[in-house]
Amino acid sequence: FASFFVVRQIFVSFIHPPLKNLLGTKVYDVDGKTYYDFLSAYSAVNQGHCHPKIIDALVEQAKKLTLTSRAFHNDCLGEYVEFITSFFGYDRILPMNTGVEGGETAVKLARRWGYDVKGIPPNKARILFAGNNFWGRTLAAISSSSDPTAYTGFGPFMPGFDQVKYNDLPDLEKEFEKDAANIAAFMVEPIQGEAGVVVPDDGYMSEVKKMCEKYNVLLIADEVQTGL
Repeated sequence: FASFFVVRQIFVSFIHPPLKNLLGTKVYDVDGKTYYDFLSAYSAVNQGHCHPKIIDALVEQAKKLTLTSRAFHNDCLGEYVEFITSFFGYDRILPMNTGVEGGETAVKLARRWGYDVKGIPPNKARILFAGNNFWGRTLAAISSSSDPTAYTGFGPFMPGFDQVKYNDLPDLEKEFEKDAANIAAFMVEPIQGEAGVVVPDDGYMSEVKKMCEKYNVLLIADEVQTGL
């Protein structure tokens, strides 16, 4: 165990205990101790570690085609996109690998829409975020954060990012009334996760949607943690 401790301290952020095997709901450390995994990789493995159906599908696909760049089409993407858009009732989908990439891409799309469709002057687009949010550790993500442990020591930050209070409709509308012409989007978690599983008042999200439509602002629902 000591050797693992030293190596981890030198080369990576140390997280105790050092794990060696993971299966189903259980994880096993380098000393052979068994633990129940109630964290589930922040919901990424809610289906359980090394789920046999997922592993079999992964291995079978990797044997045929592991990866294609964006320069090529493949025989899986079209079928996947058709299923996802039909299942969720979406017009389009842009697949990402991670949650923070999803947030970054949503912000990029909102800014582009703001310039090309809404008519926001160049480099003036603003994105509003709910306070106490968490959607990743990139510079863009921490630029929207109200948590000092996330942003301290990493400035300067992304311009055009501002916060309003979560679950506070008057605070959001006050910002819209002040500068709706330059606001491209409002990004909010329907249920906040990192902040401590914070559930908003009934009707909050539906009223946010109405307000965004009223002021011609896009609504970005960050559902990476809350899911369906």
